[in-house]
Amino acid sequence: MEQVFELNLKEIEQKKQTLERIKAELKSEFIGIDYIIEEVVDYIQIWYLMPQVLTRPIIVNLWGMTGVGKTDLVRRLVSKLDFQDRFAEVELSNSEHYTWKNSVSAILDANGINDGKPGIVLFDEIQRFNTLDPQGNPLQNTRFQDFWELLSDGRLAKRESKEDIEYYSNSFRVNSYQRKRNPVVQEEGQPPIEEAVVGIWQAPQLKKVFDLEHSIVEIAEMKEEDVLKIIEERRMKKKIYEAVDHSRTLIIISGNLDDAFSMAGEIAEADVDANIFHAFTQKITLVDIKHSLARKFKPEQVARFGNIHLIYRSLQKKHFEALIQAEIAKIVIKDKRLFDIELVVSKNIDTLIYQNGVFPVQGVRPVFSSVIDILETNLTKFLYEALLTGQKKIALDYSFEKKEIVATFSNKKKITLHYEGRVDKIRQSNLEDVVAAISVHECGHAVAYSVLFGLAPLQLKSKVASTYVGGFTFPHQIYLTKESITNKIKVLLAGGLAEEIIFGPDQASIGRSNDREQATVLAIDYIRKFAFEREFQAYYISIGDYNMSFEDTDTAIEMMMKRLAGETMEMLNEHRAFLLQLSKELTISGNMKSIEVQEIAAKHGLDITIKEEGYLFIEHYAKELK
Repeated sequence: MEQVFELNLKEIEQKKQTLERIKAELKSEFIGIDYIIEEVVDYIQIWYLMPQVLTRPIIVNLWGMTGVGKTDLVRRLVSKLDFQDRFAEVELSNSEHYTWKNSVSAILDANGINDGKPGIVLFDEIQRFNTLDPQGNPLQNTRFQDFWELLSDGRLAKRESKEDIEYYSNSFRVNSYQRKRNPVVQEEGQPPIEEAVVGIWQAPQLKKVFDLEHSIVEIAEMKEEDVLKIIEERRMKKKIYEAVDHSRTLIIISGNLDDAFSMAGEIAEADVDANIFHAFTQKITLVDIKHSLARKFKPEQVARFGNIHLIYRSLQKKHFEALIQAEIAKIVIKDKRLFDIELVVSKNIDTLIYQNGVFPVQGVRPVFSSVIDILETNLTKFLYEALLTGQKKIALDYSFEKKEIVATFSNKKKITLHYEGRVDKIRQSNLEDVVAAISVHECGHAVAYSVLFGLAPLQLKSKVASTYVGGFTFPHQIYLTKESITNKIKVLLAGGLAEEIIFGPDQASIGRSNDREQATVLAIDYIRKFAFEREFQAYYISIGDYNMSFEDTDTAIEMMMKRLAGETMEMLNEHRAFLLQLSKELTISGNMKSIEVQEIAAKHGLDITIKEEGYLFIEHYAKELK
């Protein structure tokens, strides 16, 4: 007969209200990830409201770059659900140094949630548990293999052997037999002889092996005779041999998939607009995630992750600004509570923290660090002065011109403290001649991009904090076609060629090396892979045993690069006045917005369009079919 579940509708309604409250609280605590919180709470509803109806565990996957709040969100959710005692945080690894436990079952046992009751398990940094090497060859993993068993059907086979079960059963039976055969006689005048109990040392293992529902303390205080009866009952029902059912366990998998987040490698970049990173991560889909997983795990393993994949986007500029304001607000409240001093912080302090603390790909951690470095560390000096002189208010400001933090007290007294942001200091260290050379190079890219695509670049910079990057011209996403590939090659070649036009061929720098590498890769694919050159229609890329000779295409690739370089040089000479003025402006400012590039282009008779981050340049294919 099928079991009929009795659902307490009043209790379910109360739990629904609890989830709504938790959702609201999490949104107030985590800036910029409302969409993740909405989805997470939606997916866990059935687990939280009616876990008894589940036949398989719910598996929720969280993917994103570092510092976006994946792990912290799970921990806060667990705390708000009041599941701290039913929660395990597991970080699987292929490292041989990871020797604490060798199976998921053992880890869950140690955390007391391998008992079939509702619980939460977080498998964090899962990308470190890859089963394929970078070449796609299987790795010989021998540990934590029951992880895949858990994801498959939600059941974990018991690792205790029948010998273990027989050992404990027989030892209690022998003890009982010996006591009956050789009873201890109580001597006159002595206290009563207490019956033997299990004891605290054996209780945990007994609970685990025989799947006892009693607490460890209760088992420890049980008489051995009583435990033996329970053991015999469990053996007769044979339940102790069955796999542990984790259908009521909420499984959360979290990781960083850098190859899906193509910009994740730009960890040291503090100058790219956060909105640009956000736009790129916004286009990552479930299919991209599965492709990335397929490079790390076997196909049947990828399938076991399921289809609930929640993708974190990089935070936008407004989110970082809100985060900084929230952290400053905490400091203001704390100082009022501890010292009864009112702290007023100007927007210039916010800007200082943003300029030196935001590395878009690294998420929120550098921001927290910069708040401490810039505000809290320096604030202690002003607080000391205020406490000594009995001042009740401090107004903080920052002078970018003088590089000073200015504190104005309630008695109008001012104290200044020299401070230059760590990243700002690097930006200012750029030599004038180096900036000029970089500016011309980047403006070469920008001019070619404007002419060929009719778009103003998203961002144009020549003064950056990275010591290994001269500058950058940030384009939009381009849908690859025969024409757009050749235009992209021209844009890449334009940087070095612009230096030749403005400074002369002998003074052109080596900053073109990476550009030419990327351009050559595009040219190779143009001919060998995409067959856009009519003379070569076969697929000249390695496909196992069926390879075409690469050498046959080398001359065509070189001729293509030479032709495109010549056409790019002609184009830049035609727009030399635009190139020169743009270069001068960029040298002075070090940073130009799309609108500024558009205005200068218009002065030189070039009409270009401004498009937002995330815009995809693509031909109007649908129009041709109407």
